[in-house]
Amino acid sequence: MVLLVTAALIGAVYFFLISPQNKENSQLIKQTSDRQADLDKYKRIISQAQATSNQLAALSLQLSNTEQDIATGDTYAWIYDTIRQFKTNYHVDIPTISQPVMGDVDLIPNFPYKQVKFSLTGTAYYHDLGKFIADLENNFPHIRVVNLAIGSNGDSELLSFRVDIVALVKSNS
Repeated sequence: MVLLVTAALIGAVYFFLISPQNKENSQLIKQTSDRQADLDKYKRIISQAQATSNQLAALSLQLSNTEQDIATGDTYAWIYDTIRQFKTNYHVDIPTISQPVMGDVDLIPNFPYKQVKFSLTGTAYYHDLGKFIADLENNFPHIRVVNLAIGSNGDSELLSFRVDIVALVKSNS
């Protein structure tokens, strides 16, 4: 009888005192390991902060260098000067540069730049025109050539052309 009462008391102590304490201990161990994992993650993030700051500075410098060729201010003056200076190395005659039309970028919504569209009209030989257009797009990555129309100019080899150009414009805001 004494052994049964003793066994019952030991069982009661285990089920009512030790078992709940073991469950609480395992929950505390799990919480501690979760918090330790969070702490390790935050330490990693903090240690990467300087590297991220350096990357941001490098990308900002790269962006500002890229933006140096983007039109600002008086877009017609920028277009006129840029096209006139660029065409000096090519046998392309461009007597007419139309007035630019400013607007939002129609290729990408909510783009941080504006776009300007203008037309060039002139004459050139086929290979000279092709080299001029290819080099224009390669030297100015923020400019694209659209709507190229080529026609005969009466001379068998000289062509007349009209091309629309879209360029990015850095807004003043």
